[in-house]
Amino acid sequence: MTPDLFEFEEREQQQAWREQLCPGAVLLHGFAVPDEAAIFAALHRVTSEAPFRHLITPGGFRMSVAMLNCGTHGWVSDRNGYRYDAIDPESGKPWPRMPDVFRKLARDAAASAGFEDFEPDACLVNRYEPGARLSLHQDKNERDLGAPIVSVSLGLPAVFLWGGLRREDRPVRIPLMHGDVMAWGGPSRLCYHGILPLKEGNHPLMGGYRINLTFRKAT
Repeated sequence: MTPDLFEFEEREQQQAWREQLCPGAVLLHGFAVPDEAAIFAALHRVTSEAPFRHLITPGGFRMSVAMLNCGTHGWVSDRNGYRYDAIDPESGKPWPRMPDVFRKLARDAAASAGFEDFEPDACLVNRYEPGARLSLHQDKNERDLGAPIVSVSLGLPAVFLWGGLRREDRPVRIPLMHGDVMAWGGPSRLCYHGILPLKEGNHPLMGGYRINLTFRKAT
């Protein structure tokens, strides 16, 4: 059964702790909460330079999740396919610089999950509103699949779908709270994952939205 909002809020009050989901995949509960003020200030600077947008999939569908990027490379999608690009196709300029607090958060979380010396060069910033979802997929457009993925949840709670190495593997449902950080790599690097449609709510810092920061080594 999917936990309701009350259960999510109750969990958010608990002390940070580390949960091993499977070999190579770790959930760091509440890991980002101590730095939330600095993270939100940095996020505001990034969004002032590059606005959120809804990408078009290669099949011509509009993604329900709005996104932008920061770092030396950004993930883009259009009818020509999925790829990383150093230039924002909407502005024709480089993506905003990755804030130092973002980079430190990603490195520290990766190290806590057992992945030392992680140096992300791309941060995907996804904004979910109620009803937005992310279907099961693999993160496989990166050149270095030896580097982990680090995913930070901010704002409204969400239900993360964590699958296996095959699309047909039945995923488990994992509740994610504000400040939770997922990190996966090694034998779990190409596991399928996604997000169930976001439920309505009101978070004291993010209002009716969920923000997800996904750090990757793209090049």
